[in-house]
Amino acid sequence: MTDKDKPETMAVSVGRMSEAHFGVVNTPVYRASTILYPDLAAVKANTQPYTYGRRGTPTTRSFEEAVSALEGAARTVTVPSGLNANALAILSVCGAGDHLLMVDSAYEPSKIFCERTLKRFGVETSYYAPTDDIAPLLKPNTKAVFCESPGSLTFEVQDIPAIVKAAHAKGVSVLMDNTWATPIFFQPLKHGVDLSIQAATKYVGGHADVMLGYVSANDSHAARLHDTHGNLGLYASGDDCFLALRGLRTLPVRLARHQETGLALARWLAARPEVARVLHPGLESDPGHALWKRDFSGACGLFGLVLKPAPEAAIAAFVDGLQHFGIGYSWGGFESLVIPAHIRRSTKPFAAEGPVLRIHAGLEDAGDLIADLERGLIRLKEARLKEKL
Repeated sequence: MTDKDKPETMAVSVGRMSEAHFGVVNTPVYRASTILYPDLAAVKANTQPYTYGRRGTPTTRSFEEAVSALEGAARTVTVPSGLNANALAILSVCGAGDHLLMVDSAYEPSKIFCERTLKRFGVETSYYAPTDDIAPLLKPNTKAVFCESPGSLTFEVQDIPAIVKAAHAKGVSVLMDNTWATPIFFQPLKHGVDLSIQAATKYVGGHADVMLGYVSANDSHAARLHDTHGNLGLYASGDDCFLALRGLRTLPVRLARHQETGLALARWLAARPEVARVLHPGLESDPGHALWKRDFSGACGLFGLVLKPAPEAAIAAFVDGLQHFGIGYSWGGFESLVIPAHIRRSTKPFAAEGPVLRIHAGLEDAGDLIADLERGLIRLKEARLKEKL
């Protein structure tokens, strides 16, 4: 592997420890708590690569090293979920008396963590709109700016280089939840972000069967990330890291299919009379398209759909009868999903012409998915007409 290798090549190659495991291609699952030392001298020297299960095993290290290579990171740590990763990143840089500037389009559980748990610990949180100039919003005690681009549910794209410039000018750290793009389509650290966050539950795992998160740090933040991770006793199991590492090998191939199908669905839906607009930065009509095109190398299969005004019964008729779209809160797996989007804003309300749905385009045939959506929109139209009678 070289620094010039493409992400597709790196995803297959990085983090493999075949020479340490008798030529086995995939690092085996290590389930461990106690790890034995050969003698007291080894305990005193503390030079063993593995000392206790919570501090990592060959399985977790394989995954972390693979991710660090893709992210361009000095250090990566794994945690039990994406929400846990967001919390860890914030706690690595913020403490009592500090101020966190959080993007208002962030994942709702992350906002709840700030408003409930961080508040109890004496950390102040205020929100900014995704397109705001953050410079006037920074306070003397601001320690971090949290970004998520594109944002959850509304898919607004942020100007990450501009945010980094304004934050770093005041000595403020920049954190970014990059789950939508993954390091295949966007590398936050290479754009100046200090901590890159990923809910590996989603596209990295890719099969709807693992809960996992990670945080990758640049050189200046690696030590404090490692220290906070250890002090909190966080640990991701060898089984979960094995599944995520296996998912990582096919991530670029799967993302290409998700992108292709997602754009096909988004363009088809944008032309439908029942649809007010589609929230997808890959569409030329999207307000964030120029920023997305400048900074990102691709799009995943997750996007939003704003329907024209319709009663709840009509939305239920549309969604409940879908055959190829499950109703569920996650995304990033092989399966297509749909869920109503309940958007809560603290800055200014998100203007939506009608009900908002979040759609994940899976790995099914795009034509089959479009046919399914078409049947659903016919049901919606019929239910709307009945409501008027």
